[in-house]
Amino acid sequence: MGEDVAKHEFTREDRTRYRTKVRRCLDVFARMLREARFDFERPMTGLEIEINLIDEHGDPAMKNHEALEVIDDPDFVTELGQWNIEINVAPRRLAGGGITSFEETVRRSLNSAEEKAREIGAHMVINGILPTLRTKHVTPDQLSGNPRYALLNEQVLAARGEDLQISIDGVERLHLTASSIVPEAACTSTQLHLQVSPEQFPAYWNAAQAIAGVQVAVGANSPFFLGKELWRETRIALFQQATDTRGDELKAQGVRPRVWFGERWINSIFDLFEENVRYFPALLPICDDEDPLAVLDHGDTPGLSELKLHNGTIYRWNRPVYDVVRDRPHLRVENRVLPAGPTIVDTLANAALYFGLVRALAEDERPLWSQMSFQAAEENFNAASRNGMDAQMYWPGVGTVPVIELVLRRLLPLAHEGLIRWGVDSAERDRLLGVIEQRCLAGVNGASWQAREFHRHYDHTHLDRADALRAMLRSYVELMHANEPVHTWPVTP
Repeated sequence: MGEDVAKHEFTREDRTRYRTKVRRCLDVFARMLREARFDFERPMTGLEIEINLIDEHGDPAMKNHEALEVIDDPDFVTELGQWNIEINVAPRRLAGGGITSFEETVRRSLNSAEEKAREIGAHMVINGILPTLRTKHVTPDQLSGNPRYALLNEQVLAARGEDLQISIDGVERLHLTASSIVPEAACTSTQLHLQVSPEQFPAYWNAAQAIAGVQVAVGANSPFFLGKELWRETRIALFQQATDTRGDELKAQGVRPRVWFGERWINSIFDLFEENVRYFPALLPICDDEDPLAVLDHGDTPGLSELKLHNGTIYRWNRPVYDVVRDRPHLRVENRVLPAGPTIVDTLANAALYFGLVRALAEDERPLWSQMSFQAAEENFNAASRNGMDAQMYWPGVGTVPVIELVLRRLLPLAHEGLIRWGVDSAERDRLLGVIEQRCLAGVNGASWQAREFHRHYDHTHLDRADALRAMLRSYVELMHANEPVHTWPVTP
């Protein structure tokens, strides 16, 4: 959904033509896989971070259009809600200081953007869900102005045929009826991209699925939504429900959700694209004029735009990506499980853990997924979303253990080994994985810090709930800009 779309009404003919074109693209993609036409000799990594905008009081600032105008940087783009923007960081290799380069680039860009956005009364916050959001902020009139969001909103609700029902039972309970997909805009994430060869893709995707629960548990940063304390990574449940095109009857029939963990380990990237085409009807049946087969037969690289657009409306937590750069196609695993924040150093520490673990697990002689059911991986993911660092997880060879114990004893050494294979130098490895180690030893991540700081204000002062959340957020923003890891953050007396 990163590309602009303009068409607003779809006919039955549009949908029939689109279905035919998507299947043609899938056939061409299968042929490209057989003929080994992909770029992977110098694998690149990428990073995207979604950002919230707040005003001087800590409330959402509905100014993303104005903010992008004053920031005036093509790396910053619009997002679903008027209080959201996103930074897309230029891809680079991990070897030779790549992770540190990401960190320095993002800090420099965010500092510059923050300074410019102040001119219009907006400030940057990177966290999974802005804790000061209220019901009045997640209404249809707060949708970003780009036509693609209005079109997506219209098509999701048309497919569903009724309002969205959001129900999350955690520390507290939230039940909400929404007449638009704007609640989805509350979910701000970090997306990690990893370029791989077609042959490597299944192992890297399977590895990413296997560690998704660990990532969420250690990196959780979304404990509040609409004033309620819910899951430690509430963003997971909210995103699943805020884009759900299924009514109760379709759920009862086992129709798959568009925000999807998946249901099996894979043997080829083709498995995922084929599932997308087989299981999910089109949300945005927009066709271009390219004949992908003719382009391929001519010796050129097809864009496969319909297949890409369809893929972009199915929100797997680890998404397969086909893209073309300088007329050369490549494949990526897009890891979407992590929230934004709390700091840039925490974000890159989470990235180091991910990149290291997937490399080590993907190259293991005995694949982890041959020892672990896919259902166990999904159960780990759900447990982590609910409980964060207090989650218990199943892992082959050790059984069900606290996630902190699993990370400290088993996974950090694997991540170190994986980063060595990427060519990451020892100082960089030790610094960033050291952040993960200390976070686990302290038992503090962004979610637990936010909850603890909120309760310090709400339970022990005269502040009401809304003001306690604002006070917590003010401390959060100050510490975020200092870029010290969250496990070192104090809780104000």
